[in-house]
Amino acid sequence: MRVAVLGMGHMGSPIAARLLDAGHDLFVWNRSPAATEVFGGRAGVLPSPAATFSEVDLAVTVLADDAAVKAVTTGENGILSGDGSGVLVDMSTISVETSAQVAKACEERGVTYLRAPVSGNPSVVVAGNLGIIVSGPEQAYETVSPTLRDIGPNLFYVGAGDESRIVKLALNLMLGGTTQLLAEALVLAERSGIEMEQMLEVICGSAVGSPYIKYKSAGLIAGDYSSTFTANLLYKDLGLALAEGHASGVPLPLTAATQQLVQNCIESGMGDLDLSVLLPRLRSEAGD
Repeated sequence: MRVAVLGMGHMGSPIAARLLDAGHDLFVWNRSPAATEVFGGRAGVLPSPAATFSEVDLAVTVLADDAAVKAVTTGENGILSGDGSGVLVDMSTISVETSAQVAKACEERGVTYLRAPVSGNPSVVVAGNLGIIVSGPEQAYETVSPTLRDIGPNLFYVGAGDESRIVKLALNLMLGGTTQLLAEALVLAERSGIEMEQMLEVICGSAVGSPYIKYKSAGLIAGDYSSTFTANLLYKDLGLALAEGHASGVPLPLTAATQQLVQNCIESGMGDLDLSVLLPRLRSEAGD
């Protein structure tokens, strides 16, 4: 299939690489053109998003936030300003409101729109274990699902509208809350002389253990806070979750408290580090 990936950030680049490795004819675009050079001529480079559906049948956007998605899809020289039509799959984590605006613009333009936020990080993409949460027209999902499986095998179709946006925000509020609770457990144990490695071993072997905690353990033990998912991005996603909770009349008190703690990390200069900086933030607050 002829596919375009727009957005060559931490996630977009490995997603594009998997499509190449699967044998698809690939086109790429990035706001900073230098990021497309990593493919060394193996992929075509779109001159602008507007050229997307002149070259491909399936476009995948992997962008940082609502503003970036609107600029690349509905903005001047955006995907929907060009000729041709096809399927637009947006893998960004954005608000339901912005997603609905893009959906309306796609309908007016004759472009099929699938919402497909992902669960995982760049190393998960490379390993071929990415989860993709999809909503939108089911027939279009069935058509492009083989290509999506070339990106990641764990596909979840959750509805015909913007349901996947809610699912992704719900997952990320759990991610933030779990990380804060893990930090509290580890710092409390440390104060009693229990080594972090031992505490993590017990947690992972207990009912509260999870694949996420197992995945984070090595970095926490090493004190490695290089980013797989930054505190800045978590703060943004928790804000989106809180907005949806307000719109739906659902109180999210733990999510609100976690966002405030993440904000403290950002104000301490740790915004571009991994969300697990909630641990050293708590240590600092405890006087360590």
